[in-house]
Amino acid sequence: MPRTDDEIREKYLERAIRELNRLTRDLQDCSDCPRGSVMPVLGSGHPQADVMLLKQRASTPEIEEGVAFYGRSGNAITKSLKRMSIEPIVVYGTLCVKCPVVDPGDASSECRSRLAEEISIVQPRCIVVMGAPAVEALNSLQLPLAEQVKPIPGEIQKLTPTIDLVYTPDIDQSLDAEDAKRDFWRAFRVLGEWYEDLPPY
Repeated sequence: MPRTDDEIREKYLERAIRELNRLTRDLQDCSDCPRGSVMPVLGSGHPQADVMLLKQRASTPEIEEGVAFYGRSGNAITKSLKRMSIEPIVVYGTLCVKCPVVDPGDASSECRSRLAEEISIVQPRCIVVMGAPAVEALNSLQLPLAEQVKPIPGEIQKLTPTIDLVYTPDIDQSLDAEDAKRDFWRAFRVLGEWYEDLPPY
């Protein structure tokens, strides 16, 4: 039986890894969404991350690799995290809709509800929600003790008693125009301030 804090943390980490592996198998075996032979796009990062990045749907590079936040947007976010002295290892990125359907509205309710399971496993302290459709999807989950959050850029909101939330515009729609890019980074920068105020373990 674990006796030290390190041993207890290790047991929680092992459980989170097991549960995410099970979720991955469930997603890969799912036949509810009309995605054909294309694999789902899976979350990636630390199984017990302090920060969860969330957007509505996958980009083409993410669909090709089957990994959320792969490619241009992921690279841009990683550079920004490092500038804010946030190690990418404390971050987990995922999607509201795991299956790469053309219209996220075509995803089954079971597919959308898997996000609630993912949040429960990772137990982040803060979720960065990218884009108004992702806010709508998160609110629709009706997580236990959750407040309805609003798409207000760069404002720290309380999602649940244990999870804060930062809203930003959609990263995939923000990288090609200077004004949109500035709006995204202005909102995303609030995460750095939140992280600085995080109490030490």
